[in-house]
Amino acid sequence: MRAMIIDDSRAMRAVLGRILIELGFEVFEAGNGREALERLHEVGCTDLALVDWNMPEMNGFEFVQAVRAEREFDPLRLVMVTTETEMTRVVKALGAGVDAYIMKPFAKAAVVEQLKQIGLLSAA
Repeated sequence: MRAMIIDDSRAMRAVLGRILIELGFEVFEAGNGREALERLHEVGCTDLALVDWNMPEMNGFEFVQAVRAEREFDPLRLVMVTTETEMTRVVKALGAGVDAYIMKPFAKAAVVEQLKQIGLLSAA
């Protein structure tokens, strides 16, 4: 499986990258939504994208809207990983096509649980 980590924090990309690599994912990274869209067009649709909300150039919500507007990315599972904890933000993200929402700070177990819930990891 392949995953894209989209976060303007290099440290957060490293943390999430370690978790995903341990889970068997091939990992790609991007520092904002615009860069992530370019990378997706280069490498093709990945199985998963972990997306931060607050980023320069194109934020995570704008990235979700752009990805969901392109049919080739329909299979992509989107997980918002963010400090945005307001329920209105969660509802807005889910309405735009996010499959799951993880609030920072988080533990590896929270990432694993969400990936199980959206069908990317077996529940066994």
